[in-house]
Amino acid sequence: MPFYDPETGLLHVSMTEGRAKTANLRRDPRATLEVTSADGASWATAEGTATLIGPGTDPHGPEVEALVRYYRRAAGEHPDWDEYRAAMVSDRRVLMTMPVDHVYGAKLR
Repeated sequence: MPFYDPETGLLHVSMTEGRAKTANLRRDPRATLEVTSADGASWATAEGTATLIGPGTDPHGPEVEALVRYYRRAAGEHPDWDEYRAAMVSDRRVLMTMPVDHVYGAKLR
């Protein structure tokens, strides 16, 4: 789930290494993220330059710690941090961090 941190002005997204979007961002870090309302009547698009962190190989390494911080800010405390850390390594999770340079959108109804 995307998470925008208003304190830092950064957008964070957890993704998986080996997927097209991760490979594309490694090749060209310009990024666009769009979110829409459930009924599709409103939307917002954020643009910026992404930084990718990870994937980590150590459950207590800096790459996984970045994912722990992301989870805490976005969702609070996890019921089992050891399980979460192990999953981040085995899933080869990558954290995308992006300052929002431009945002636009519309409310159609």
